[in-house]
Amino acid sequence: MARNELRPIIKLRSTAGTGFTYVTRKNRRNDPDRTVLRKYDPRAGRHVEFREER
Repeated sequence: MARNELRPIIKLRSTAGTGFTYVTRKNRRNDPDRTVLRKYDPRAGRHVEFREER
């Protein structure tokens, strides 16, 4: 029960405008703000920023 509250599943959407997403979990206690990660976007063919969606 507590696991879902502490580590929710989040979507990371590409800022390149391709619509590509990654799905992952994050720890709300360590990262209360929206996460921004730099990951590979296969549709854009390069590394871009991915922002958290809820």
